[in-house]
Amino acid sequence: QKGLVPLSEAALLRAIELNGIAVEANKQAFLWGRRTAHDGEAVEELATAAGAVPAPAPATELDDIVARRVDYLTAYQDAAYARRYSKFVERAVAVESDRAPGRTGLAEAIARNYFKLLAYKDEYEVARLYCDGAFQERLDRTFEGDYRIRIHLAPPLLSSRDLATGHLEKKSYGPWVFRVFRLLAKLKGLRGTPLDILGWSAERRMERRLIAEYEATAATLLDSLDSDNHALALEIAGLPEKIRGFGHVKLANVEQAKAREADLIAELRNPPARASAAE
Repeated sequence: QKGLVPLSEAALLRAIELNGIAVEANKQAFLWGRRTAHDGEAVEELATAAGAVPAPAPATELDDIVARRVDYLTAYQDAAYARRYSKFVERAVAVESDRAPGRTGLAEAIARNYFKLLAYKDEYEVARLYCDGAFQERLDRTFEGDYRIRIHLAPPLLSSRDLATGHLEKKSYGPWVFRVFRLLAKLKGLRGTPLDILGWSAERRMERRLIAEYEATAATLLDSLDSDNHALALEIAGLPEKIRGFGHVKLANVEQAKAREADLIAELRNPPARASAAE
């Protein structure tokens, strides 16, 4: 709808058909996505009138941004995990105000991107989200009568790899998997501990490493922050936003983000003006 995807509508619809999963529902989702891109307010009014629950308004104030994420991280792991997040953001707020007066955005970038890394979607979190009641409520609003649920997953420790691509293959699981979800949701306290067997996979180790690396990078930004390098620090702090997807998709995005980070950190440590003066 915005002209940003180099594919025709017909090609996208045909791809949905070839995928063969929830074809009509996905076509409708595509259609309503286009309508939302064209006139989001009108779509929200229609959804509200139809009894759908409107999405929460986006947070605009930093305090609200942090409060929402503290609540999420408390549910995701525990209160201590949430305090780890809030204390780091508090430091960012204080340093930005003190060292770059009149400039804003860095503390918010850290608040958003640090949270993104802390709340990585592992097996425990997938299980929690399926079992917290919201998923069932959406099903009840969408379907009536008898229906069957199949969940398509590619657990890193349980899935085989496609021989051609090397990527993990998804498998279909029946309703019994919700019993496993309920158990996993209760075991979230194992996350990151020596007993976290699910955390042994390469992807989970990478996700934990990204958290530690971001903490170190953000600390470096704050320690060296001034009005001149504020914009550069802001770009570096926002790089995790580019890390999306799962599995091989996420890995590729991590590699790109890290390459860009290395270039920007080098610029931070040796600004062009200083390099010229040294020559």
